[in-house]
Amino acid sequence: MKIIKTQSPKQKPIGKIKFGTVFTDHMFVAEYSKNEGWHNERIQPYQPFVLDPSSSIFHYGQGVFEGMKAYKNKAGEIMMFRPLENFKRMNSSNGRMMIPPIDEKKMLDGLVELVRLDQDWIPTGEGEYLYIRPAIFDCDAALGVHTATNYTFFIIMSPVGAYYANGLAPVRLFVEDFYVRASKGGTGHYKFIGNYAASLKASDKAEKAGYDQVLWLDAQHKKYVEEVGSMNIFFVKNGEVITPSLEGSILPGITRMSIIELLRHKGYKVSERLIEIEEIIQGIISGEVTECFGTGTAAVISPVGVIGYKGKDYALGDGKTTGKITMDAYQSLTDIQHGDAPDAFNWVYKV
Repeated sequence: MKIIKTQSPKQKPIGKIKFGTVFTDHMFVAEYSKNEGWHNERIQPYQPFVLDPSSSIFHYGQGVFEGMKAYKNKAGEIMMFRPLENFKRMNSSNGRMMIPPIDEKKMLDGLVELVRLDQDWIPTGEGEYLYIRPAIFDCDAALGVHTATNYTFFIIMSPVGAYYANGLAPVRLFVEDFYVRASKGGTGHYKFIGNYAASLKASDKAEKAGYDQVLWLDAQHKKYVEEVGSMNIFFVKNGEVITPSLEGSILPGITRMSIIELLRHKGYKVSERLIEIEEIIQGIISGEVTECFGTGTAAVISPVGVIGYKGKDYALGDGKTTGKITMDAYQSLTDIQHGDAPDAFNWVYKV
């Protein structure tokens, strides 16, 4: 693999960093053509792509992405959390979007070299990390709805400050019962770029109403809980942890999968099933539903304090305190990620 080092290193940021606004010196790039397959893998200085105005990514949006992170433990070792699972999921997205599959191990090797090269960009403050964004887009310079024959794969990285600026504070969710995120047979099960633009209208609506994120319902019945805008969702009902089952419209989160395995290992009962929003609301009212939390790469665990539904807010507990099981899940997983607890699952990948 060719490595071209920058001749003009950028100044590293000082102080608080806004998510996704500062990028490291280098990027990993590979290209695909019908005749050569994936080729020309290289690490090069971070730079813009030059694309023809007719490039099909602008017109038809055949693209996918992933999100992961690298961080340093107390011994200064560079760690990643289950990175191969992200590349496996990318290939699942590729299959749905008719993008040629990548060599998962080869792309992971490229990522490792990139992280090693730019390791000085990994912030070491409490809760800080290096966010990693692999992506693929089609780049045929021609109009017409068809499967492309040329693609670009790239990985860029961004130092990120602590996700929780004010501690593990519960968020407020708005249940969206008009707009829909995804339907079975669609693309909600995949990290398809179009999924996110389609969610912006509802997200704006929720933000203007004073909420942090949208809690989506299913597209057909608009009564089953699916996921939050950037997270999978969990509830605690009568001591049992429940989460929506993967029915073809919910993203199979790597953190979601890990939390299910971890909590079951710790002895909690964890169920994956269809969950009606009315069951949750009535459970909050009766006191049966005591906790709610989201899971995702950036936040790991995001406790939920309030759910807004049909013009009324429903608080879990006092709406401001992180629940016991939520905190246990967060602490247990982050302890494994940072090497503060034994990794019985072999999840941590040392660079």
